[in-house]
Amino acid sequence: MTTEAWTTGFEMSGDYEWGDLCQQQKLHFAQVYIPILYFFAFLIGFIGNLFVIVLMAMKKGNKRMVDNFVLNLAVADLVFVCTLPLWALSAAHNNHWYFGESLCKVSSYIISVNRCSSILFLTGMGVERYLVVTKRVHSKSSMTKKCIFTTCGCIWAVALLLGIPSLLYRKLNASDKFCQDEDSSVYRKYNLALLVLTFLLPLGVILFCYCSICIKLLSHISMGKGTKNSLKIIFTIISTFICSWLPFNAFKAFLILSSPSELNQEASVSCSAQTFIKWGLSLSTCLAFMNSCINPIIYAFMDHHFRRRVQLYCFHFFGTSRKTSQGLVVSSSAAESSLVFASRNKPSSPICHQPSM
Repeated sequence: MTTEAWTTGFEMSGDYEWGDLCQQQKLHFAQVYIPILYFFAFLIGFIGNLFVIVLMAMKKGNKRMVDNFVLNLAVADLVFVCTLPLWALSAAHNNHWYFGESLCKVSSYIISVNRCSSILFLTGMGVERYLVVTKRVHSKSSMTKKCIFTTCGCIWAVALLLGIPSLLYRKLNASDKFCQDEDSSVYRKYNLALLVLTFLLPLGVILFCYCSICIKLLSHISMGKGTKNSLKIIFTIISTFICSWLPFNAFKAFLILSSPSELNQEASVSCSAQTFIKWGLSLSTCLAFMNSCINPIIYAFMDHHFRRRVQLYCFHFFGTSRKTSQGLVVSSSAAESSLVFASRNKPSSPICHQPSM
């Protein structure tokens, strides 16, 4: 594909041009497998995240901080996947955008907000689990509704603000109908800053939190079934986060830093390097998009406590006998709690007393 061809809502359009150094080779079958992957991500992500939202909304009693993080993360992913059919149709037509400039800007803005909010909510979940497991801070009774509302509200506010440049600098090219970014040095610097704020820093916090949790859990000689399941969830969270975002952010950094305007006017990149970066961005974008499908699986179906609650609601929905449902409730209550959705730690100190962050 050409330098201008690849465009998505993650600001990966061909605005960082190296000049007419060569005619880049096309990524074979991109117009086939990319739309298929996008539609697959839309179907799985829509159903999975909607299912998580419904279950979390039906949960009785006061929700813990981690419950609210899961709920807000599912909402962010659900809104994001609703834009994927537009990008799938665009990819199927050689990345030409036929839905107008307004949808071009709004869709790009939604994806940028999702990118920021998802990582921030994942980071918040890591911090909350770190406090619960290592500091023995209770995650439910010590949480006021105002504190939870403030924390989630601040994350949404930051994500909405960080996405504004994408809304302002996105445009629809009238000549070739590409939904792409304006060629601006200010916007490039913003993208570099965004890589640090929405990947490197959150990754460092997440690794610190979950490594500390692992050390805490492994310090106990005998590990029960719930502890082993907790370690599996931790490993899956870290692995999925890195595998989904590291390739995209690496190629995005290469793309920006390889631009002559970012280095010097004489800078040049070989044709093979240009092609490699463009192909890498195309493939890594699909991988990053798939993260919104994986989240419901990690934070719902890998958790024993949550899975039993899913089974309970299914039994009620399909009219299973009360005896079976009550037996499932007892089994769920007696089961060892997992790390993400349940904790048996007793309160020692509140996470926050005031509504401010």
